[in-house]
Amino acid sequence: MSAGDTQFFSKIGLIAATVGSAVGLGNIWRFPAEAQAGGGAAFLVLYILCVLILGIPVMLAEFSLGRAGRTDAIGSFSAVSPKHKKWSCVGGLAVVTAFLIAIFYMVVAGWTLEYLFESLSGGLYSGNTANPSSEVFATKMETYISGGWHPLIFTVVMVLINLAILLGGVTKGIERLSNILMPLLFVILLAFCIVSLTLPKAGEGLVYFFRPDFSRVTPSVILSALGQAFFSLSLGMGILLTYSSYYPPETRLVRTAGTVSFLSILVAVMMGIIIFPAVMSFGLADHGVAGTTLVFSTLPEVFVRLPLTWLWSSLFFLLLTIAALTSTVSIAEVVIRCVQDRLKLSRRAACYWVMVPILVLSSVCSLSMGMFNFLDFLTAEILLPIAAIGVCVFVGWIAPKSLLTNQLTNDGSIRSRIIGLCLFIIRYVAPALIFLVLISPLL
Repeated sequence: MSAGDTQFFSKIGLIAATVGSAVGLGNIWRFPAEAQAGGGAAFLVLYILCVLILGIPVMLAEFSLGRAGRTDAIGSFSAVSPKHKKWSCVGGLAVVTAFLIAIFYMVVAGWTLEYLFESLSGGLYSGNTANPSSEVFATKMETYISGGWHPLIFTVVMVLINLAILLGGVTKGIERLSNILMPLLFVILLAFCIVSLTLPKAGEGLVYFFRPDFSRVTPSVILSALGQAFFSLSLGMGILLTYSSYYPPETRLVRTAGTVSFLSILVAVMMGIIIFPAVMSFGLADHGVAGTTLVFSTLPEVFVRLPLTWLWSSLFFLLLTIAALTSTVSIAEVVIRCVQDRLKLSRRAACYWVMVPILVLSSVCSLSMGMFNFLDFLTAEILLPIAAIGVCVFVGWIAPKSLLTNQLTNDGSIRSRIIGLCLFIIRYVAPALIFLVLISPLL
């Protein structure tokens, strides 16, 4: 690999790429539905606490391991602690998890691209402007997601777009993409926030989202907030571990983790400001929105009630496509870096070795919701928590004690007062709480 392929070129590019890997579908697609199910403001407070107290220390563990190892997710473990090469299996699990996630995430990315195309062409709203309803759009969603060859075509297109970006390498591919798309994502979010705040019942939506009712908090809501924090920060996927291997030595990891976490929370808050005033204003609060239904059925019903329907719909699904693209690129990069380093291949060869199987398997997945749901459950509920626990145990107990200190202080050149607290959380708190997330389906 050339130097340009192993290191981010600028601080802005580094932050943009890392934020792009974390601020993806987790915040824009999943957070509003999780917040709605968890009581709005109460869930938001729990989510922020989970990010600050738990997410940042675990993120710093991945950052430290990745930058110290300077290689792929598997090699970083043995590079940091050669006496404990067996722990490389944790990195292997993260790579396998990333590969499986990439398969069905390409399908979701294909859905977002199709909705963007249908919004621009007017097909999404043809015949529905007179009597808009979630049921009508749910039928369209069913047609788009599981009807014929539609999902296959757009899934293939998204895989090819990912391939084109990844062939450009770290600086000319990932960093350049992030430098363009992440500012655009925030501009679109801001525009939607302004529009949402002008809606008739915007105040009611803001009260629901910002005035916590802690009587709604249950153990399951706490676990959901914890899971959302891990999902939205891309912990346990090997992404942060891989991206941090591209960080220059002078990068301040604590500041980077704080910035990424803040922007991740900001995107979640902005999505709440967008969603809940709109839902309240158009009487959709009792529609039982969740996950896919919220984004692909309920929101089109909101857009059809606004002037310039096609514009707002197109902008939103452009936003979702951007989030999907930054997510899929970062997930695929985990596997590509591993294949490149393990098999000693060129960047181009590694890209094809990884993306061709993803193309084939995601195409099959796009035509099988059973496979899609299985991969979603397997990765989110089982593999991700196990990989995250493995990273915490390794950094907290197995790796040299100097690892965290050296990485957070840049080998003593800067001061860090949170090392002791981070180590305590990584050793004791994080593994226990992640284990609860792992076994939560059984409780």
